[in-house]
Amino acid sequence: MTAMLRAAVERPVSRRSAPPAWVVVALACAGQFLVVLDISVVNVALPSMRADLALSAPGLQWVVNAYTIAFAGFMLLGGRAGDLYGRKRMFLIGLALFTLASLGGGLAQAEWQLLLARAVQGLGAAVLAPSTLTILTSAVPEGAARARAIATWTAVGAGGGAAGGLVGGVLVEGLSWRWVLLINVPVGAVVLAGALRWLPESRAGDGRRLDLPGALLVTAGLATLAYGIVQTEAEGWTSSAAVAPLLAGAALIGLFLLVEARTKTPLMPLKLFRIRSVASANVAMFLCGAAMFCMWFFMTLYAQNVLGYTPLEAGLALMPSSLAVVLGAKLAPRLMRVVGARHVAVFGTLVAAVGFGWQSTMSADGTYLTAIMFPGILMMLGAGLAATPLGSLATSGAAPGDAGLVSGLVNTSRTMGGSLGLSVMSTIAAARTGGGTSAAALTEGYALAFRTGTGVLLGGAVLMLLWLPRRVPAQAASA
Repeated sequence: MTAMLRAAVERPVSRRSAPPAWVVVALACAGQFLVVLDISVVNVALPSMRADLALSAPGLQWVVNAYTIAFAGFMLLGGRAGDLYGRKRMFLIGLALFTLASLGGGLAQAEWQLLLARAVQGLGAAVLAPSTLTILTSAVPEGAARARAIATWTAVGAGGGAAGGLVGGVLVEGLSWRWVLLINVPVGAVVLAGALRWLPESRAGDGRRLDLPGALLVTAGLATLAYGIVQTEAEGWTSSAAVAPLLAGAALIGLFLLVEARTKTPLMPLKLFRIRSVASANVAMFLCGAAMFCMWFFMTLYAQNVLGYTPLEAGLALMPSSLAVVLGAKLAPRLMRVVGARHVAVFGTLVAAVGFGWQSTMSADGTYLTAIMFPGILMMLGAGLAATPLGSLATSGAAPGDAGLVSGLVNTSRTMGGSLGLSVMSTIAAARTGGGTSAAALTEGYALAFRTGTGVLLGGAVLMLLWLPRRVPAQAASA
């Protein structure tokens, strides 16, 4: 059986039997949709999970963070593994791991079982996600067609994050919170079968080894940093329980950079950051992720804990925002042709900042139109407008053999920014709430998180205007 699977994965796709490009794009986008959907789909289920499994307050946050930290921590490893061992193979392995972990999470009977399943889901997503972009760009010729394909990939990914609220609300209301995880099992099986049948294999084929020491160091460093930030919520910023992991995480990241500078086959060649477009766009994506990822988390909690919405009502309330992020991602390529990637990224970030500023004026008795819908549309329209140009710039100028690595770096910047941002914003919100559970106290905490996000986005817009290149380099590699 193993030999048959290996033969199916490695069998070359002849020119005559090669599937249409749209089939490859559809499968790659389906994989990306599942990965991003699972970051946000659990948000509306958090209150139900807490009641059913008696989750602690830190445990509730770690339902989200266990996934995103594992996702971001192993992304560079997943991207490089795809370059060396085959993008299709990593797509299949990652999707299979993701699907099995979803089954385990849906059947969990204790907090530790759920958190373990979420971490394994994140690992599977980290192996899967970088391959989706490199598979897509290898199937579509460079030019306008590829730009449209990338915009579709971006829109599907953004739509996955945005649709999570609605999908989660429907499943929690109609079935139970367990189905926000179990739904991945049949969908994952269908995508797995299609990928096994139709996806072509590709790899860099340069004979390099996988940098396992580097992978372990960067994963441990990022996870330890996130853990330290989470500890500040319960222990305070000056406590040893928070300071020790923060210092340890910083030391591990420093050691990772030292190892990468000396090894012959680095996981993340530091020379990539000499490319202005790669360095500046990844930093910008980190900052945008730190602010925008928190939107779904706090908006869902605000709708349910303060305004009294049911999970389904909360999901429906965020539908306009879901449509706005897809619209922004699809409009971005057209605007990029007119005014350039840098200006579209700055404009999108400023639109999002206006939405965040508006949302920070929320009140405990807010109305739907002014407390959720209109600011949510601005936040997510801006997110969609900024994502495509930043993705194009972040993946430009690198060698084709590094396509998977750069794709992994893009996703790592965005996801790790979101994970660390959520940890920081949750700590800020909890500090302002001061342990209160009233609608007024919770609203003050959520509002402060959105004000902080506004400042981060404004700083990001200034950085983009000063640092991003005026245009995508002519030698842009895969996407």
